[in-house]
Order: sequence, then C-alpha cells, then structure tokens
Amino acid sequence: MKSQLSEEMLEFHAATIPGTESVLCEELRELGFASVRLNRGGIPFRGTMQDGWRACLQSRIAARIQVLLGRFPCRTPDDLYHGVQGIDWGTFLSPSQTLAVSAVSREDALSHSGFVALKVKDAIVDQLRQHVGTRPDVDREDADVRVFAHVANQKASIYLDLAGEPLNKRGYRKVAGEAPLRETIAAALLRMSGWDLETPLIDPMCGSGTLAIEAAMWAGNKAPGLLRERFGFERWANYDEEAADALRLLRGALRGAAKGTMPRMIASDRNADMVEAARQNARAAGVKLAFRTHDVLVHPPTGEKGFMITNPPYGQRLEMAPEFPHQLAAVLSRLHGWRIGILTGSPVYEQAISAKPLQAIEIPNGGLDCTFLLYDMP
Repeated sequence: MKSQLSEEMLEFHAATIPGTESVLCEELRELGFASVRLNRGGIPFRGTMQDGWRACLQSRIAARIQVLLGRFPCRTPDDLYHGVQGIDWGTFLSPSQTLAVSAVSREDALSHSGFVALKVKDAIVDQLRQHVGTRPDVDREDADVRVFAHVANQKASIYLDLAGEPLNKRGYRKVAGEAPLRETIAAALLRMSGWDLETPLIDPMCGSGTLAIEAAMWAGNKAPGLLRERFGFERWANYDEEAADALRLLRGALRGAAKGTMPRMIASDRNADMVEAARQNARAAGVKLAFRTHDVLVHPPTGEKGFMITNPPYGQRLEMAPEFPHQLAAVLSRLHGWRIGILTGSPVYEQAISAKPLQAIEIPNGGLDCTFLLYDMP
C-alpha cells in the first residue's frame, strides 16, 4: 500500500465558488504551491500528498481540496467503468470503510450525473470484491472516502477529496445567526477588498462575527484548518501512524507561525444576542476582537479612515426595512477616505450609494445571487 508520505508529485484541484477563483489563485501562490493556474470553478496546482494536507490546513478560500487519481478517454459507460477499475482503490479504501461518489458530466453519452456516480461506485466496489472477497458500504452523509468524477470532452477525471467536510467548517462557529456567512466567502471578500492586514477594519453588522473573525485569523497568520478535528485524508486506508506523526509536526509548525500583534478590528451589531454570539465564536477561534452593541445608523464609525466590510440584510434571509439602504448610504457618504465592501443580494444598495463602485463582483451566497460592491469613499 502506497504511503501518503510519498514524494510523488500529484495534481490537485482546489474547488471554490464562482467569482472567487482569482483570489484563491492569488492565495495559493502566496502559500508557495507549485504550478498554480487560474481556472474557472477551481484552481489546479501540483505537489506531494503532504502539500495537499497543507492546502487543507492553510487555504482560507478553497471549499475542498481534491487529488487527481486518474484521467482517461471516456466515450461510453464501459470506458468509464474500465478506466475507474484501472485505479488501485485498495490503497485508499478497505471493505470495512464507507464510500460516497458524486459526479458532474457534460458528455452526451453519459449525460446523467447520477448514472455516472453509480457506474464509478460499481467499478470501485467490484474491484475490492474481486481482490478481497467483500466490498465497502455506501454512506452519502459521512463517508470515509469521498470520490468525485468529472466527465467532459470525452475524458473522465477521477478525484479523491482530502477535506471530508467542506473547508468552510472551521470548527469555531459555536453559535450561528439566522443567515450566517460562509467562512470561505468571508475570507474571499476580505482579500477582494484589498485589505492590507494592517489598516483598522470594522464590520458594523457582524451577525455571528464571521467576517471579523476571518480577518483576525488572516492578520494573525492563524491557519484556519488548525481548529478542525479531522480531515478526510485521515480516514483513508493508507493513513498510518507515520502519517499521523507527520501531520502533528505540520500542525505544530503552522501554530508556531502565528503572529501576536494585529490591527484594530471591531465587530458590532445592534442585536446584543448576535454580539454575544460573535464574542463566543471569536473565543473559540482564539482571536481577539473589539465588540460593540451599536446600531450603525446611530453610532457610525469614527476616527481614522479604515476598511468596512459587511453583509447587511437585503430582504431575503433577513428582513430589511425599505428605507435602510438609503439610511446606510447616508452614513457611508460621511466616511471620507474609507474603503467600503458590501455583499448584497439586492440592487437597492448600489442604487442608494451615490459613489460609483470600484468593482461589482457576482458571488452566490446561501443559494442567492449576490454582488460584492467595493467603494473608495471620496
């Protein structure tokens, strides 16, 4: 069985949501990964399996990290079945473990993604049954090994998911609000904003605190995956004691790289319960923030210019008073020299703010089509 500590160079795919590809590409290059390329829907890079571990621990924006196991011509269901059987599944999966397969197909002869996933599953379990006389069970909710198949342009690519649960599940969100912002989206917005990790930053509608917490973790060089109890690759058949020791060393090195000094960051909200939730989540994340129970319309930011990044209500998952965007726009107009970033699912904010946005980036959030509006207030 091949160890996960092999120095073989592999191809990885960092999956992300549409609109965040460029900042994920920038992040992975900064983290020192090799052969990073900008690509729609996710970012490919190369490295050893341990580099894949490090991506799971360090990437703030990626939703999943997947390693390519095989790529082969695929025009028919038989091509798919035999191509999948050409991969040594016993390296990663034993009959006592569980399996889940998902697929995306853009091939006419294999147009149904559910059928593609079923064919891949059959090829895997048939191989193990032939070799050891029994087969693993399927568990779509909490599988030990997660396989992803992508079929397009008469080629199939078969990936193994290193993350397990999506990487936005950091482990620090002890209390969630009614419409919590996904952690990976918050990290992407912060990078899109151009924040320099030094200028003071505020989220005046912080909810459960995700934006401010992600900002503090980034500024403090705190790897987001350090709070996770376990990743998917730790459940594979070839994850042994030697690999566990190597992962402990990697975690220790990343903990040692964290910084103690950070800029001033404020999380405020008019809802005292949400401020308390944000405080608890920040404590769980191990970061220090300033908290305020303030209504931004009554207590607007004061002092030196800074960054305001926020996700205000827009009448979809949270109620919004019709006059609120115009009232907020009046507050923002007085923040001379500030950079403002607003993630919204309603065009009314852009209509209310008189300044022209530097950028308007479309980003899906919670099943809604949203836009990240970025302003330099004159």
